[in-house]
Amino acid sequence: MSKPQPRVPFGAVYFRKSNPPAADWARDYGIAAEDGLNTFRHWFMWSAIERRPGVYDWDDYDRQMDLAAENGIQTVIAEFTMAAPEWLQRKYAQHRQLASDGTPMASTLSPSVAVGGFGQGLGSAGALTLNAPEVHDAVMGFLTELANRYRGHPALMGYDVNNEVNYHPDFDFSDPTAAAFRVWLREKYGDLDTLAKVWHRYSYAEWDDIMPPRQIQPYAECLDWLTFRRDNFYGHVADKIATIRAADPDATIISHGIAGAMTAMARHGCDDWRAAQQVEIYGYTWIAARKGNQPWRNFYAGDLIRGAARGKPFWHAERQGGPLWMQPQVLGRDRDDGRVAEADDVRLWSLASFAAGARGMMNLRYRPLLNGPLWGAFGSYAMDGSRTDRSDMAASIAQWVNAPEQAAAMDARPVRGEIGLLVVPETQDWDALLGHEGGFQTYSQAMWGAYRGFFERNVQADWVHADDIDAYPVLYAPYPIMWPQAVARRIAAWVAAGGTLICESCPGYFGDHGQVGVIQPNHGLDALFGATEAHVEFMPDIAGRDTIRLDGSTLPCGGFRQVYQSTTGRARGTFSDGEVAVVAHSTGKGRTLLIGSHVSAGHFNAREAGRDGADAWWRWCLDWAGVGARVETGNPHLVGRLHEGGDGRFLWVVNPDRNAQSGRLRLDGAAVQGGALWGCAPDGDRITVPGRDAVVLKLEN
Repeated sequence: MSKPQPRVPFGAVYFRKSNPPAADWARDYGIAAEDGLNTFRHWFMWSAIERRPGVYDWDDYDRQMDLAAENGIQTVIAEFTMAAPEWLQRKYAQHRQLASDGTPMASTLSPSVAVGGFGQGLGSAGALTLNAPEVHDAVMGFLTELANRYRGHPALMGYDVNNEVNYHPDFDFSDPTAAAFRVWLREKYGDLDTLAKVWHRYSYAEWDDIMPPRQIQPYAECLDWLTFRRDNFYGHVADKIATIRAADPDATIISHGIAGAMTAMARHGCDDWRAAQQVEIYGYTWIAARKGNQPWRNFYAGDLIRGAARGKPFWHAERQGGPLWMQPQVLGRDRDDGRVAEADDVRLWSLASFAAGARGMMNLRYRPLLNGPLWGAFGSYAMDGSRTDRSDMAASIAQWVNAPEQAAAMDARPVRGEIGLLVVPETQDWDALLGHEGGFQTYSQAMWGAYRGFFERNVQADWVHADDIDAYPVLYAPYPIMWPQAVARRIAAWVAAGGTLICESCPGYFGDHGQVGVIQPNHGLDALFGATEAHVEFMPDIAGRDTIRLDGSTLPCGGFRQVYQSTTGRARGTFSDGEVAVVAHSTGKGRTLLIGSHVSAGHFNAREAGRDGADAWWRWCLDWAGVGARVETGNPHLVGRLHEGGDGRFLWVVNPDRNAQSGRLRLDGAAVQGGALWGCAPDGDRITVPGRDAVVLKLEN
């Protein structure tokens, strides 16, 4: 690694040429250092540096590095080869990314910076495709120059590679990308006859006959295209990392996504597990103004990235510190729904992320931009760089997390959650194709609904990739409609070995290449669940009109409806018309519970509409699985998280509500004793947490 890091990197994105004004730089650095900020990230934009072929203007960036060294602030260099020089885009105009109709990608100014050379997305070199060898070589050449220049600089912490790791879903249909797709297909299928059987295209005479699919439909060729896009993209990211490391072997490699794995993995490539695997430190952009400020959303992204990081340190790499004006994501929403950030909001967003396990915090603006559509947005400091109550709040948290007294708490990490939410990437890929024409969002609604349902019972639900299931005794599968056979076998073996699986409708209904199984549940899973399908209905547009009856409770439906006939399982609940909807079963050393609708999607939609949702379901299935909340607060407004490691055990209790909330605190059924590191210690077992605040306790036992 480049040099020892601060215990908790805490700071902001500072320089995006030409903001802030150069006259303010020295003063801003001094204020930041006084306030306890220890890390800045800057956008090193290729288009602003290599102004002519081989002619580099490093002056502004050199000054940032030197000011950082003078003020004891570490620097993360965000490589922005996504902003490519205009002269390069002219030189290689034949390699522009193309939309499916042949429209070339334009070179633009980014909404986030008043500098040209950006493409319409982040997975490119400007508007150019990295699949063109000439473009690829130029990108790697610039990264070599960048790393050679700043290697060994006393302010260098590391390199943030490929900002927000995603790409535009409607590009790239250029010739170089089509050629790369053919190479990928040849490696996967070996010969055209094998490909023909899967794709049902029988008249390919040469590999060059193959073109990327222009339609978005549930066919194997479209599934292959989605998979190729991710493989291709992360291959280019790996090339960038290898190039930087070749020039600077001691470099720390960092990246961050948009916590988009539940919404944008399929088409935008937001595979947080894959992105985190490539780097030493991972992170996420999560902005309440754009995503919503509901309590569950304050934890969702941190929990997702913790699962994806698989034990690696991760940061809240872009956290909101100020308002957002006139952007489409905020229109019509209340001002306290993230639109007008207050000091208490900055405190909540920061402490909730630390409670979820983040060990770094970066505001996405130190101070607001002065031009462009995002003028005035997000900064904790004022337009002129002066302090505000928001920056004062951030400073107090920065100083607290890095104080010696908090060293052990910051070394500790969240314990494993009581239940795991199963993530199978192929499921989202298939759903993106299956639901595209209808505009359905059932996958994200189901995944979010399950997380939200457990969250509302103060049960920590971890996001668990299908490759990682052995670490969890209880799993919940919210939307399992497509499982490859290998995944189905892995899950069946996990259950047989003692796992407990709670599964919603249509498990593995679609198998490899999107083929429907003629016997349902598919892949022999009928034996696993002790039931077969009696009949099925795919009507997500009206699924919410149905309900399920379970032990006197009525549950909302969503997504698909699958009616069962019990074989070796036991029927436990019915649809409103009396047909079997819930089947419990024991197999090997494990157990399964199958419910014939996507209750999680029904819960999410009900909650969004202000209705009660499926609270009875979360209570019922947790009781069935023998799972309870380890941390009990006695108040649904108070969220408890247990951390272990370092020098002990620590309990974080967060109150996302605007008003103070009180409750009775218990851990694993016992009273809690400990001293407060942040906030006030409990009075006996009773705890009070101010609005948009937290209490952090070092437990005695």
